Amino acid sequence: MIHVIPADEPAGFDQSVRMPGLRAVAELVGEEPKFARTSGRKLAKVADHRADIEPRWFPTYWVKAIDDLMVAYQRVCAYSCFRIHPVTGGKSVDHMAPKSRHWDQVYEWGNYRLASSLLNARKRDFSDVLDPFEVEDGWFVLELVGFQVRPAPDLSPEIHDQVVATIDRLGLDDFRSSRARDAELYWNGEITFAVLKEESPFVAAELRRQGRLNGGDT
Repeated sequence: MIHVIPADEPAGFDQSVRMPGLRAVAELVGEEPKFARTSGRKLAKVADHRADIEPRWFPTYWVKAIDDLMVAYQRVCAYSCFRIHPVTGGKSVDHMAPKSRHWDQVYEWGNYRLASSLLNARKRDFSDVLDPFEVEDGWFVLELVGFQVRPAPDLSPEIHDQVVATIDRLGLDDFRSSRARDAELYWNGEITFAVLKEESPFVAAELRRQGRLNGGDT
């Protein structure tokens, strides 16, 4: 995993996701929405308090943001650090703060992480996965023999344990063969370093850090 710089909220997000989402939340607890409904049927009340709304009851307006997320984050899964391809599952929106515990973040751009569907399913609503927005480059390192992901040796005990928990929860070492393949393609000259950075930015960053770039690349 590498640091992901948060992208600015896209134009139109408020209209397409936040406003209808907050209207739905109000309806689900039997309140009069701040944003009036212009079409569709009013949602039935399912809970007395917002914190009691179950994740399955939230309308999936966040899927309207997926194309903007793909553009904003260059199609790279925030957790696996691979460009999203079938090998790691299709594109999906992960709620960093889970819907089950943070109703107020369900329809917020800043809570969304672009994730492959496989990694999104593994993360679920567990709280032991580090936020890619808060991860610092160098916390996760790559062994270039077996291509396993490991915590950097100089981390504090707390960060070390969080990195290990993230690796285990997401099953990041399941992708060792894919990382090895990308590195070999680059070392053999079958892809450029620019392509490697697009397709596998974590591998690219680790090859650079460990001085394993081909001649002429920086």
